[in-house]
Order: sequence, then structure tokens, then C-alpha cells
Amino acid sequence: MHPPQHPPHSPTALTAAVAVVVIGYDDAPHVADAVRSALGQGPAVREVVAVDDCSTDGSAGLLDRLAAGEPRLRVIRLPVNSGGCGTPRNTGLDAVTAPYVMFLDSDDVLPPGAVDALLTAATGADAEVAGGLCVRRELPSGREVPWEPGLYAAPAVLAHPARRPRLTYDTLCVNKLYATAFLRAHGIRFPEGRFPYEDIVFTARVWAAAPRVALVPDRVYVWHVRRSARQLSISLARAGIDNWRSRTHACRTAHAVLLDAGEKLLARRVRAKFLDHELRMYARELPLRDAAYRREWWTHTRAFLADYDAADWTLDPVAPGRLIARVVLAGPEPRDLPRLRELAARPARLRPPYARAPDGTPCWSSALPGITLEPLLTRPAHRLPLAVDAELRPRAGRLRLRLHELYGRTAQAGPTEVELEWRHRDRDGVAVRRTVPWRASSAGTWTAETPLRPDRLADLASGAWDLRLRLRFRDGSTRRVTAHALAGPGLLRRLALPSARHGIVLVHPYATHSGSLALRVAAGTRGLAPILRARLRRLLP
Repeated sequence: MHPPQHPPHSPTALTAAVAVVVIGYDDAPHVADAVRSALGQGPAVREVVAVDDCSTDGSAGLLDRLAAGEPRLRVIRLPVNSGGCGTPRNTGLDAVTAPYVMFLDSDDVLPPGAVDALLTAATGADAEVAGGLCVRRELPSGREVPWEPGLYAAPAVLAHPARRPRLTYDTLCVNKLYATAFLRAHGIRFPEGRFPYEDIVFTARVWAAAPRVALVPDRVYVWHVRRSARQLSISLARAGIDNWRSRTHACRTAHAVLLDAGEKLLARRVRAKFLDHELRMYARELPLRDAAYRREWWTHTRAFLADYDAADWTLDPVAPGRLIARVVLAGPEPRDLPRLRELAARPARLRPPYARAPDGTPCWSSALPGITLEPLLTRPAHRLPLAVDAELRPRAGRLRLRLHELYGRTAQAGPTEVELEWRHRDRDGVAVRRTVPWRASSAGTWTAETPLRPDRLADLASGAWDLRLRLRFRDGSTRRVTAHALAGPGLLRRLALPSARHGIVLVHPYATHSGSLALRVAAGTRGLAPILRARLRRLLP
């Protein structure tokens, strides 16, 4: 008599099928929550393998106590700290016995139902890899930002990763479920030892092995971002040049892995992703660094980009990352950093001056006429890197915007109005909106003015508020932009304003790393206290 057969996605078939490898080092305050979130996934989890990377803060003892009351939890302690994430993950991968495996960092958590969603997708589609949505949760505010949401907007099954090249942009290993036999058969492992950005290389090795892939829209991973932590994560600790060298090394290695596997399309997309993501992110922060860092960064980046071939530059030559790269390659010394910072913003802003080459075609600058901007002349308005300046005077209660002409394209599109939104950075759904018309000026720009009431923002919430704009054109099309924060006498200064409701409102307009206008508001003594505490945390070690 044959045993009863169950569909691959039935509850019986999904029992005890997944291993979760949790890695940690000196993270006693959080590792228990990570392990519990894995065990809490239910009967689909056969085992949780917690690999302690030779912690000195009691993490291993804490894990041993948890394991004493939980037969599914196994603890492995490395005798010597590995210096990275790759070795403990490989150790856990070698130890698992379940047919599927996931990876979890000690300071993150798996949301309820994550394993079931991924396992159902993998078994139902006979896929070696299943991926789902990761959200970055900013702490302590709790604000959540989805990671590569377009990839996971709807369920999908891909016979080959190249069917969706955007997969190369999702370099996280933790929001995916892998068939254990698939990883072992192809020898897919993480780089050993201290190898920052090991995820980038691991995911390249996964895609190079051409798995069948299932994607789900479910939230399957919560990535905790603690910007005020004493020890920043590798992705946040970008102040030193070694971090940039590590990043470029990982991207170069990933490109080589895919190229060696014959995946030319994916390899080229890895290079495109570097321009659109890594290069823009670090270029935004260049004005924050000292002169020595800037020179080293510029020299190293030029050497890295020198490996790009002609085909790497053909796709959208005026895309922000490609323009930044071409300016970097144009000379051995750092140049045009404020303008590059604006171009690296999201959305990109191309600020004046708007130069033309001797033949009249648009170009980056009179000093670099060979960097053409001619494709902007045919780009639709909703994709133009339009620049808006913002002049904020809280004492006068006014915000003034100025939209620049861009080689005649702005006038051709016909700006009609601008929808302004002050959005609270840490409280989803908290926003103040207003729509005002554009007025053409004799200087070839468009201006708009609107009242600003800091006390109204304070009524809603203290904290940081970001200004976001939506430009509307004559044909009904729109373009989302942010505004460049103008500096000058009376601008970007902290002010204490009287308020009938709060007594006093502290207002601080400032420019973000990308040069965008933002506003900090605190109402009364209660509102001032968190700001003072945050400032003390920054000043005191």
C-alpha cells in the first residue's frame, strides 16, 4: 500500500523542511529575539543553527540556555573570531540537515509567516531559490522602507535569473530560501574570513548557477537599521576609504563570477547596478569627507571604472550614475563635487550651469564639453533631472521654490503647478500637503511661494520633516523631485519661534547628505528633550 501523496505546498509536505542559520558576534541584546523569530515560524522549521563567532559578551551562554529548552536549536561556537559574516554562515550551512536553508543575522528578525511563504513558493514552483520582500526598519523610530519592492510586487516564477535582470540589484542573501542540495551541488558558499559585502558575491554565485526562481510579495525579512549604535554595521560605516575599496572589490568579484559562468547579461547588469547604486550613494557623501579621502576615492574609482568597456556605457548615457562616472573619468583630481552630489540624489537633480559645447550641443560644463547631455533633448519630461531650489524662511513663514530651465525642455513641457508635501521621516502617513501654481519669471525660471507654519508641523509630530515635490505639466504628466536647499544669510539657521499653542517651537532647516531641504521641528520643552538627548549621544563616546 502506497503512503498518501500530498501536494508540494500542502501543510503536511511543508513540515520540518527548513533550517535557519543565525549568525552573531557580541550581540547579546538582540540574538535571542532573532532565534525566537526563527523558531516561531512553526513546524516548517526543522532546525535553527546558531553560529556564535567567538563572542565575548555572553552571547554563547545565552544561546546555550535557549537551546536547553528547545530541541530544534543547535549552537555552534567558533574557536576564533572570523572577522566577517561568511565563515559563520558557511559553518551553519555545512551543519544543516533540512532540504531548504535560510540565513538570519543576530540583530534582525523573520516576520511571522516568512518561512511558510517562501517554502510554499519554492515547492509549488519546483524552484531552487525563493525570494520575498525585505524591509529596512529604522530604529528607534520603527519607520520601514522596502528593499527593491518592484521585484516583489507580485508572485512570479522565473525559469532563469536572466528573465529578470533586476535581480542583480537585490544582493541580500537573507530574504531568500535556498534548496540545500542546490547550494552544495554547485559549491556555492560565502567568501571566508573578513570579506565585507560578502552578500554581493554570494548572490552572484547563486545567479551564476542558473536556478529556477520563485518570487513572492510577502514580507519575509526585517532588517534592523541602528544608526545610533556604538558599532555601526558595515553598510553604514562608510566614512573610511577601506569601506569603499571593499565595496568595489565585492562588485568586481561578482561581475567576474557571472562572466565566468557565461551570464553576460547579468554581469553587465552588475556593472550597471554599481553605477546606479554604489557610485551614487558614495558620491552623495563626498562633500562630507576630508580632502585626503576625496583624492583616494577619486583615484580608486577611476581605476575601477577603467575596466568598463564600451558596451557598459551605451545604455542611457545620461543616467545619473553614468554621468557621475564619466565626470570622474574625465580628470585625475576631484571636481564638481556639489553638482555631483545633487545628481546623485534620488530623484536626481542636474543643477546649473547648463553649458553647451562649441557646436551648440548640451554638455556637462565648458571645461568638459566632451561629456554630452544631448540625449536630454529627447527624454520625456517625467524622466528629466529637473532642478528646484528651495528658499525657506521660517521666521517669515514662507517657502519659495524656483524651477530651472533645462535646455528648453522645461518650457516645452509647460510646468503648471507643484504639489508640495512635508512628510515626517519616522511616522508613516504623517504629512502636510499643498498645491500651488508656477509663475514664469523673466529670468527663464518658474517660481512658486507658499506659507509655512512650523507650529502646524509641531502639532502633528516633532522630529525631521522631508520636503517632497511633484511637478505637474501641461499635458497632465508629473515628475517627482526633491528641492535643493539654498544657503545664505538668514537661511538654514536654528530658530526659536513663539507659539500660542506650544509656547515655543524650535525650527532648524538643513540640507541632507544629498543637498535636499529638510526641517527639524520640536515643540515646547517636551519636544526639545529628544533633540538634546540625541545631541549628547553624538558628543559623548
